[in-house]
Amino acid sequence: MKVMVDECISPYLARALRELFAVDHQVANIRDHFGPGVKDLTWIKSLSDDGEWIVLSADRRITRNKAEMQAFKSSGLIGFFLSKSVYQKPMHRQFMRVLAVWESLEKQATLVRPGAMFEITERGDRFRQL
Repeated sequence: MKVMVDECISPYLARALRELFAVDHQVANIRDHFGPGVKDLTWIKSLSDDGEWIVLSADRRITRNKAEMQAFKSSGLIGFFLSKSVYQKPMHRQFMRVLAVWESLEKQATLVRPGAMFEITERGDRFRQL
């Protein structure tokens, strides 16, 4: 599984996930991959062309901006977006939440079609489809 962590989530969280799951997964940070400030439409297209990425994001604007939403839905990507309440937590709480749902995230990613988008909520191991 290849996971790209976007700029709205701490690069430290991305590095921790990369080290923790290095044997089984490729985890990267958008800043390391594209440089800081890359436009959403640019990385969505690039990752879609590269194939089979899962995006871990806190940038809910992607789900509200018509052009970005359309690009994501027609891409080969699967998105998991932190809910506002999870994103507002300290980084270590965000990390704990991502770890708590990691297995469910892996499973969900195998069951859905590319372009699917989900919200990681504060509780439970199910995702809300966006």
